[in-house]
Amino acid sequence: MSLSALAARLIPWYAREKRDLPWRAPGFGAWGVLVSEFMLQQTPVNRVIPHLEAWLERWPTPAALAADPPAEAVRQWANLGYPRRALWLHRAAAEIRDRHAGVVPRDVEALLALTGIGDYTARAVAAFAYGDRHPVVDTNTRRVIARAVHGRAQPGPPSRRDLDDMAALLPEDARDAAVVNAATMELGAVICTARSPRCDDCPVRDVCVWVAAGRPETPDLRRRQARYEGSDRQARGAVLRALRDAGALPQDAVIRDWPDALQRDRAILSLLDDGLVEAEDGVLHLPRA
Repeated sequence: MSLSALAARLIPWYAREKRDLPWRAPGFGAWGVLVSEFMLQQTPVNRVIPHLEAWLERWPTPAALAADPPAEAVRQWANLGYPRRALWLHRAAAEIRDRHAGVVPRDVEALLALTGIGDYTARAVAAFAYGDRHPVVDTNTRRVIARAVHGRAQPGPPSRRDLDDMAALLPEDARDAAVVNAATMELGAVICTARSPRCDDCPVRDVCVWVAAGRPETPDLRRRQARYEGSDRQARGAVLRALRDAGALPQDAVIRDWPDALQRDRAILSLLDDGLVEAEDGVLHLPRA
């Protein structure tokens, strides 16, 4: 399959079919893109949009967020899940204020030096906010490449090869490269889905190696996410919810009726270790500084 043929089909399809999402609006800005990327990690788009809009209305710049205590970031994060992201985003905002005069940096290495930012987020900000030519790889991208390029039903575990595969798909023009990055993600999100791919509607069907091979079932080597119900994650969320509502509580009063007392205590200790909760004289509260 010609990789240029894949890109040539994705660009016009994306122009016609892309979803109307806030971070795709002209002039959305690097700070908005950065916040959206933090929120979109392991969280569905429809849950992120209202939280993103509320966040940017309250904190339109990194400096505005950094000026408030981290407890406010954790509280505003509400039920988005993985609340360490809120703490990391607050720290990154302070670093942007202090190191970069309040402007989200463009350079990938400078972005990687910020708290909570890895390869994906750094490249996404550089590509989507600033229009620079970088391969950007998420779960949807990896699935499209696994099928269209390698003829596998599902991608293998993440590796550095993913970036090389995506880089090979990118046109030389930086603007077109950003579109191909976004279009590949979009294709994986709405057409080339994990469980029920809509191959008949796919713009790259005629050049897809997996389709040409008869859509063979190949081993799914992805690591499964642990069940949420009854998990330590659920207990952690319940502790944070109680503290967001109450402000501060004696430790023995936090989710007192939780069915597993050992799990409750483990959740509290892990939140203390992560800096998401602080304790003073046996009273727990969200971080204040």
